[in-house]
Amino acid sequence: MTNLHAPLPLSRGPALKNRFMLAPLTNLQSHADGTLSDDEFRWLTLRAEGGFGLTMTCAAHVQAAGQGFPGQLGIFDDKHIAGLSRLAAALNAEGTHSVVQLHHAGMRSPKKLIGEAPHCPSANEEFGARAMSRDEVLASRDAFIAAAVRAEKAGFHGAELHGAHGYLICQFLSADVNQRDDEYGGSFENRARFLYECIEGVRAECGKDFSLGVRLSPERFGMDLGEILKLAGALLTDERIDYLDMSLWDSFKEPVDAAFKGKTLVELFGALARGKCRLGAAGKILTGGQCQRALDDGLDFVVIGRGAILHHDFPNKVAANPAFEPIALPVPEDHLKAEGLGEAFLTYMKTWKGFVAEPA
Repeated sequence: MTNLHAPLPLSRGPALKNRFMLAPLTNLQSHADGTLSDDEFRWLTLRAEGGFGLTMTCAAHVQAAGQGFPGQLGIFDDKHIAGLSRLAAALNAEGTHSVVQLHHAGMRSPKKLIGEAPHCPSANEEFGARAMSRDEVLASRDAFIAAAVRAEKAGFHGAELHGAHGYLICQFLSADVNQRDDEYGGSFENRARFLYECIEGVRAECGKDFSLGVRLSPERFGMDLGEILKLAGALLTDERIDYLDMSLWDSFKEPVDAAFKGKTLVELFGALARGKCRLGAAGKILTGGQCQRALDDGLDFVVIGRGAILHHDFPNKVAANPAFEPIALPVPEDHLKAEGLGEAFLTYMKTWKGFVAEPA
């Protein structure tokens, strides 16, 4: 049985001091130009203080036209480096492995927010998105790579490529969304080309001790579970990346795809052979007992989202009590404020049904 509190070495960068990763959580509380806010700084540094072995930022957009939501952290311009450097220094001082998640929303960039039609591998009527030219594909690829270089320059230990949740990398992977007829569309090998070129570019441009992770989701957003299992298996034996972060939505449910019934999602991915690459997952891993179950099912680490919103020191609480369960929902606003959520984040959490208690 893997110990949740045992260190986890990676091929690059400092070892995680335990098996807890902070999920990259959307929170809408950076400045309009993408620069770091004090609220964002407090939210993240408090989680590092609370014991997370790896602390990851929210999705940070790598191109201005790839912004996915208001108040999003940016990493598309050198003007962002000063704030990111301040954040990296504070996180690193707490002994956490610090990571920026690199993101482009693609067709999910709201036109009202970016001031133009969103970009997509192929034209998409539902989102009013236009097809990217080949030059635009290469420019977006290079923007991911340049953003990783900025993260390293700012002092972060690593970066994660956001290939999940129907955003740009995920759009390339989807046979439903990606209707291109060039080398970035058609076969699964071609649809995965954009992701692999991002990986290759980051490895070429960043230092030998800079860690690189990839986030994938196996269902929804046009994903085919069989294809994502194949991709995950390939990445887990690819020495260019250090960890794979699976966003499963519900780790302990059976897949929608009838061909894979009989095992839970976490069991399917946990059974994959791997080399030096580590495997973690997010998705309704809410209690100390569920964290341990996820490791027993084959994960190397757990990715904590809701539990980290409710308790900045979730890992420390599980260390003190292996059966720890978070505070019951709905929770008072004052509790969330005390846990380091700024006003914008608190307002966003009120859109989650049943999460924040109505004032008395």
